[in-house]
Amino acid sequence: MDVLSDAIAAMRTGRPHSGRRDKYAPWGMRLPASDGTGFHVVLQGSAWLIPAAGEPVAMGPGDVVFLAQGREYGLASGLDVPLEEVRPSPDGTWPEAAPAASLPSGPLTVLLCGAYMLDRSRAHPLLAELPDVVHLPTRVGAHRSLRTAVELLGAELEEPQPGSDTIVGSLLDTLLLYILRAWWLRERHGCGHPTGWAAALADPAIAAALRCIHGDPAHPWTVEELGARAGLSRAAFARRFAALVGEPPLTYLTWWRMTTAGRLLRTDDTPLRTVAQRTGYASEFAFAKAFKREYGVAPGQYRKRASSPSPEPAAP
Repeated sequence: MDVLSDAIAAMRTGRPHSGRRDKYAPWGMRLPASDGTGFHVVLQGSAWLIPAAGEPVAMGPGDVVFLAQGREYGLASGLDVPLEEVRPSPDGTWPEAAPAASLPSGPLTVLLCGAYMLDRSRAHPLLAELPDVVHLPTRVGAHRSLRTAVELLGAELEEPQPGSDTIVGSLLDTLLLYILRAWWLRERHGCGHPTGWAAALADPAIAAALRCIHGDPAHPWTVEELGARAGLSRAAFARRFAALVGEPPLTYLTWWRMTTAGRLLRTDDTPLRTVAQRTGYASEFAFAKAFKREYGVAPGQYRKRASSPSPEPAAP
């Protein structure tokens, strides 16, 4: 199984949203903190990304920024422009910009924006260790797949056609994975000693063990068997796994089983007995006991809460 894809699927909730925005200078907006993540791509012109902490990021045509941790940030045509507070509507959508009192005269910036809602109560450590701002500047020959996805998404938003709703949703999912892949590849190759999950996915032995866990969480894995799959002794594997992943192998296995169970309960009507079997529990009772210990509520109650409608994010 693809660990990166699994990490995203485990946290994603609701539908992603996107929009194409034309901004004439001077303009500035402040986006509040949220449970989601978002991205911005400059298709034309320039912009400044102003994080709550850290240095502002200058963005030019083709630049991508990904806001991983859902913290407040600003976006503006210049660092001296006042930021207008932008708040989502009760249904989760962003208000349309007020019509200009006169014809726009400043330089035009065209932005492609997107937002995803995440369940941060089960934040996968791979995403949790991302920096607040991932900046992927445009470079000749770099991130070609990401650039292609951006172009396709921009075209669908500029001129919607039959089927665009489905295409846009699929492209947003694809774009998110391309952004994270680009970050991972940069961490892996851009520095001499990658750390954390970038190092774990780059390590052949640990990556093999993670694929086993993600590919078959119901299997009664032991440290010995995972070590054998990784080509290491039990002790060497346990040390390396804990050093790179941040916790012992069986601790991560239990966490992933419960995370998988939560996703199954949120997304479909799979019977509890089947959820228990697919996450490695011999009985529904044993599963329910483990689930309540992890989540604080019984599986049925968790499913009922998760089925309640909640606002979805939308791109500003």
